[in-house]
Amino acid sequence: QVQLVESGGGLVQPGGSLRLSCAASGITFSANRMGWYRQAPGKERELVASITSLGFTNSADSVKGRFTISRDNTKNTVYLQMNSLKPEDTAVYYCNAYRVDFRKEYWGQGTQVTVSS
Repeated sequence: QVQLVESGGGLVQPGGSLRLSCAASGITFSANRMGWYRQAPGKERELVASITSLGFTNSADSVKGRFTISRDNTKNTVYLQMNSLKPEDTAVYYCNAYRVDFRKEYWGQGTQVTVSS
């Protein structure tokens, strides 16, 4: 059974920081491209950042220079370090695992991030 369990969300003031974690089980973690997506109320889900099995990263223009994605294959965990948070970063953040060769994709249940004073 595949599980992606996110943690680390919460309420933070503008300019603050949070670190999201996603612990994976039931998959060959090191073989998956991992990503963080977010969905704000009334908006479509969008890619925030991704990291390939080889460690290559990609991020949305809106978070470049503020958010950093990383992975620890020994812990089957992917992280999203979020700095200089803005109110427009408020959303539910979802962890995603994608096995390119099998074209299989999995999602976590999401964690709420709220940036507000």
